[in-house]
Amino acid sequence: MWRRGGGLEPGTIYGETDEFSNNIIQDPVNVHDFHATVLHLLGMNHQRFTFKTQGLDARLTGVEESKVIKALLA
Repeated sequence: MWRRGGGLEPGTIYGETDEFSNNIIQDPVNVHDFHATVLHLLGMNHQRFTFKTQGLDARLTGVEESKVIKALLA
């Protein structure tokens, strides 16, 4: 996926930080949004992709609402 692009827009810069790269200024992305985007590119629905752990169904993208980052897709 990473070698061929896998549906990602090439050369895209997404988001912005301050001059010292300490704080996010524009378009923050958390790890759950990144996971949702990667699962989308692999053809999986991140809301239905669950696994059993300690007797409960868990999702890779967590229990909070996560979204696919459409601006990164080609």
